[in-house]
Amino acid sequence: MRLDGNARPCHGDLGEHGNILMLFMVIETFRNHDGKAIYDRLRDKGRQMPEGLTFVSSWVSADLGRCFQIMETDDVTRLQRWISEWTDLMAFEVVPIVQSKQTAVALGAAV
Repeated sequence: MRLDGNARPCHGDLGEHGNILMLFMVIETFRNHDGKAIYDRLRDKGRQMPEGLTFVSSWVSADLGRCFQIMETDDVTRLQRWISEWTDLMAFEVVPIVQSKQTAVALGAAV
């Protein structure tokens, strides 16, 4: 298993159950544009992520209405369990993603 600079498994490697680690772009839209409620819960309860779901990084829109997160897991149901803890405060869009260089390799001569 390869490790990135943060000493954690790299996507595309195998996770703890032998499944391939996948990356997901999670787009959170804050209900009622209420970022304060989200940060209050984050402060009080943490991210509430099940074991096996890894937070990679996040960015917040300038208007404080959305957050864009990269998450990693080998089991999409972990992502679903995490989302269920936050649906009262946010709406979610989840997009499976890969790095561009992986797509170029997968497409080979077609690129």
